[in-house]
Amino acid sequence: MTKLTRFEDLECWQQARELTQLVYKATNRSKFRRDLRLSGQIQAAAGSCMANIAEGFIRRSDKEFIQFLFIAMASAAEVQSHLYIALDQAYIDQNQFDEIYNQADKTAKIISGLIKYLRTKHTKPTRQTR
Repeated sequence: MTKLTRFEDLECWQQARELTQLVYKATNRSKFRRDLRLSGQIQAAAGSCMANIAEGFIRRSDKEFIQFLFIAMASAAEVQSHLYIALDQAYIDQNQFDEIYNQADKTAKIISGLIKYLRTKHTKPTRQTR
């Protein structure tokens, strides 16, 4: 596996960036934009997903990176939760909801895979004695 030197090269960060773009696109619509609290919260959650991946990566410690990845994953879930409010208030339609929700889910799954990789990277097999 090639050693990554930039957080921008991480697939999970790239997917979080896509999530953030979709959220901003949706919140720039007039009805959604007028709800400053909700649009601000969902934008912050999406941005937090990206930022925590970057911040954790730069720490250069897998243990700390994993902590930040969990926060990023929680931020993706927060986006999903806010989407229900946006849908219920008719700020977005079902297609927009599905697109953003699925992107958040995809992002979270990739983050989860990275967490599993980082955890197993340090796990050494134990010898069994008879």
